[in-house]
Amino acid sequence: MKVKVNGKFNYELDVNGDEIKIDQAIVDFDYQSIKARHSSVIHKNKSYNVEIIEHNSLDKSFQIKVNGRTYQIEIEDQYDQLLKKLGMDYSTANKVKEVKAPMPGLVLKVLIESGKEVVKGDNLLVLEAMKMENMIKSPTDGIVQRILVNTGDKIEKNTILIQFE
Repeated sequence: MKVKVNGKFNYELDVNGDEIKIDQAIVDFDYQSIKARHSSVIHKNKSYNVEIIEHNSLDKSFQIKVNGRTYQIEIEDQYDQLLKKLGMDYSTANKVKEVKAPMPGLVLKVLIESGKEVVKGDNLLVLEAMKMENMIKSPTDGIVQRILVNTGDKIEKNTILIQFE
């Protein structure tokens, strides 16, 4: 399987029973589970405290902390690789192409511009509904293709607000 660390370091990981290989080299280490989501690892006479901060089984990603430093881990197994070769990978199949208004309201502020890259959770715009300000956030990573509303627009529920490339 392939493992990507922090979006830039790629490794080939092979687990066969108790034997673990990273990029075809056998890795020798001692592992001890301390409590749920916390472990201790000893590798080359150095001790590492490992904590799983977040785990998303759907996209096979982890956020872990090793001795206080945080790492984002993405795993691609043989089935993910096969689906990718066939053009049916999950990342493109479920790509969000647009953001719709969750309720009728007034656009108070547009916080992004066309052509800008956003990541999941970024603030896109402020929508006032029932005298409350609601922050509309990006449901996906992507590049903003078009913004279909302006500050001051009154919109209905399900109005397309933003389209992604």
